[in-house]
Amino acid sequence: MNPVLDTVTLSRLQFAFTIMFHMLWPVVTIGLSLFLVALEGLWIRTGERDYYVHARFWSRLFVLFTALGVVTGIPMEFQFGTNWSVFSVAGGDFFGNMLGFEGAMAFMLEATFLGIMLFGWDRVPKKVHLFATCMVALGASLSAFWILVANSWMQVPAGGYFENGRFVVTDHIEAIFNVDMPWSVTHMWFACLEITAFMVGAVSAWYIYRQKHVAFFLTSFKLALLAALVTAPLQIFIGDGLGRSIAEIQPVKLAAMEAHWKTNPPGEGAPFLVAAWPDEAARENRWEVSVPVLLSILTTHTFTGEVKGLRDFPPEDCPPIAVNFYAFRVMVALGTALLFLALWTTWKWRRGRLSVEGAPGEKRLMLLWMWAWPASLLTMEAGWIVREVGRQPWVIYGVLRTQDSASLVPVEAVWSSFAAFVVIYTMLLVVFFVVGRMLIFRGPDLEGASAKESPHPIR
Repeated sequence: MNPVLDTVTLSRLQFAFTIMFHMLWPVVTIGLSLFLVALEGLWIRTGERDYYVHARFWSRLFVLFTALGVVTGIPMEFQFGTNWSVFSVAGGDFFGNMLGFEGAMAFMLEATFLGIMLFGWDRVPKKVHLFATCMVALGASLSAFWILVANSWMQVPAGGYFENGRFVVTDHIEAIFNVDMPWSVTHMWFACLEITAFMVGAVSAWYIYRQKHVAFFLTSFKLALLAALVTAPLQIFIGDGLGRSIAEIQPVKLAAMEAHWKTNPPGEGAPFLVAAWPDEAARENRWEVSVPVLLSILTTHTFTGEVKGLRDFPPEDCPPIAVNFYAFRVMVALGTALLFLALWTTWKWRRGRLSVEGAPGEKRLMLLWMWAWPASLLTMEAGWIVREVGRQPWVIYGVLRTQDSASLVPVEAVWSSFAAFVVIYTMLLVVFFVVGRMLIFRGPDLEGASAKESPHPIR
C-alpha cells in the first residue's frame, strides 16, 4: 500500500471527490428554480401558453437535478463525523449550527413547497403555484447562503475565540458576516445563475441543432443568452472584488494563485504570470511568461501596489502552488471564453441569425453552446479548488491544521468508503445520463399543454 496515502490524505481525497460531484447538481437547481419563477411570471403576465409549456418542460429536469443533489449531499455531511471528528468538535458550535440552519430554514422550506410546484399544475390557482415555485427558489438560494456562511467562517474564523480545542461563539453576527462572506456568497450565487444559463442554452441549442421544435426552444435559448449577458460580466467584476479581499485576508493564497515568490519592491509593480512552472522545492519558477505590472493593477488597482510573495511566509504555511496557479487560470480562461461566447451570440442575434429559419444553420454556434455547459461546470470546479486547496494547510484558517483534524480511523476503512463512493456515484452519473437523455428526447408536451398554437414573443 502506498505510504503517502495515509488516513488524512485519503479522507481529503474522499471529501474532495464527493463534494466536487455533489456540487454539479445544486448549482443548477438554484439557478433553474429562479428560471422557473421567471417563466411562470411571464406566463401569468402575458398569458402566452409557450411560457407555461416551457415551465412544465424545465421543471422535469429540475426534479432530476434536485434528486441527485439530495442523494449526494446527505452522505457528504456524515463525513464530518466519520472522517473529520476533530474538526467537528473544534468548530461544531458554529459550523454545525450553520449546517443545521441550512437543513431547517432552507431544505425544509424547499421540500415543503416542492410537491405543490411539481404536482399542483392546473390543481391550484396560478398565483398560488407561482408562490410555491418562489418558495422553492428561495429555499434553494438560502441553502447556498448557509453553506457558504459555514465555509466562509472556515476561511475567516471570526466572532469568537478558541479555547481547549473548541471554538466559543461570542458574536454570531460577526461570525456569519465575516469579511469573506459577502464576496464568496455573491460569487457563488451568480455562478449558479451563469451555469444554469449555459445549461438551458446548451439543451436548447441541441434541439435547434437537430432542427426539433426550433421556434419553441429559440425562446429558452434567447432567455438563457440574456441571463448569460448579465451574469458573465458580473462574475468577472465580483471575482475581482473577491481577489482583492483574498489579498487582504489570505495573502499567501493569492501568492500561490499567482506563483508569486518575491514581494515586489517599492515603486515597482508586480508582474502577472500568464504561464509558469512553479518549483516548490527551490521556491521559484523554472520558467514563466509574464505581463509586467498587471498583478499590482489587478490586486491593488495601482501600478506599484505591493503584492506579498511566497517567500515572505514559512514553507509549512504555504498551500500547494501548481494546483492553485493552474486551477485559477483555468477558471479565468473559461469564464472569459463564456463571456465572449455570449457576446458573439448577441452579435449573431442582432444580425438576424437567430430566427426560426436562420438558427438551425448556425451549427458551429450551437455546438459551442452545447460545450459551454460542461465548460461552465469546469470553471466552477476550478474555482472551488482554488478556494479550498488555497486554504491549506489549514482546515480552519490560521487555527486548526488539516493534518490535525482527521478522525483516527484505519487507512483500510477510508479506502473502503472511498471505493464505495466512487462506485455509487458512478452509478448515479449513469442514471443521470439515462434519465436526462430520456427527458430530453421526449421533449416538451406541445399538444397536451397548449390547445392552440401560440406566438413566440422573443424574437
